[in-house]
Amino acid sequence: MSTKAKATRKIINEALDILSSVGIPLASKKERGLEKMAMSMLAVAGVTTDWPSAKGAGENRHLKTREIITFINENFEENISSGSYDDIRRKDLKLLVLADLIVNSSDNPGAATNDPTRGYALNPDFKRLIISYGTAKWKSNLKKFVANQPNLAEVLARKRTMEKIPVKLPDGKSLELSLGEHNILQKEIIENFLPRFGSDCELLYVGDTSNKMLYIREEELNKLNFFKLSHDELPDIIAFSKKNNWLYLIEAVHSSGPMSEIRVHELKKLLKKCTAELIFVTAFLTRDVFRKWVVEIAWETEVWIADNPDHLIHFNGHKFLGAY
Repeated sequence: MSTKAKATRKIINEALDILSSVGIPLASKKERGLEKMAMSMLAVAGVTTDWPSAKGAGENRHLKTREIITFINENFEENISSGSYDDIRRKDLKLLVLADLIVNSSDNPGAATNDPTRGYALNPDFKRLIISYGTAKWKSNLKKFVANQPNLAEVLARKRTMEKIPVKLPDGKSLELSLGEHNILQKEIIENFLPRFGSDCELLYVGDTSNKMLYIREEELNKLNFFKLSHDELPDIIAFSKKNNWLYLIEAVHSSGPMSEIRVHELKKLLKKCTAELIFVTAFLTRDVFRKWVVEIAWETEVWIADNPDHLIHFNGHKFLGAY
């Protein structure tokens, strides 16, 4: 932005000041992303130099994404390709639409999201606010606006909190996993498998899909001569039964990774100095998922299916042969 004319830099910085004032989180974006977001807002508002000239939905100003690119190129010393129209929608206007500062509208009320007749316009309330920017009324108008407008930074923070899977650990403490089917299964393993088939187990490791080291009891694992924790071969969940001296190595299978013959061999090799007996478990959410992987599951391992939590499938040969 330093290469742009002084007047251009000024109006872009003012746009960013407005967006920050109404709660748009700017810290998550790089400088170029902030610049494009500000220019997109200015284009939708039809502002090039002064804020009182802003127009919104009330003045029937609706710009399609390619029209936004044209406005930016003509007024803000840019040369953005017309083929970048999807970036405008997905990146540059995303937060502003989420915050309801800019509305996505159409001449056809039933139009699909990607309908070419759809356009972007300033929310009339936001338009009334920004035309006062730089005037004596700005602070009082801003105070009224933010009192009635959810702060997007706070909304997104609450959303991230909501998009967590709360898990109750065996010791009564709680843990939050990121959202996803794999972690839904991990919750089932911790809350339903371990109480049934490892009642005295201590949880020593849980690998979240977004943080492989989310929960780890490194000191306890070291006591069992576990392999180095930076290793890529960690199973999804590790638990230890002190009473039986059993170390549960559990894979939560959603799309890959059952306890196959190769996987078991790798883990046995890595854990050859481990002082506990190794229990290999593959867990599935449903029997339908289990059926897809059954031919890959190794002998001398266990299978647990979350939708039938009271039963295990033993791939253990003659060990369990006998009348029920």
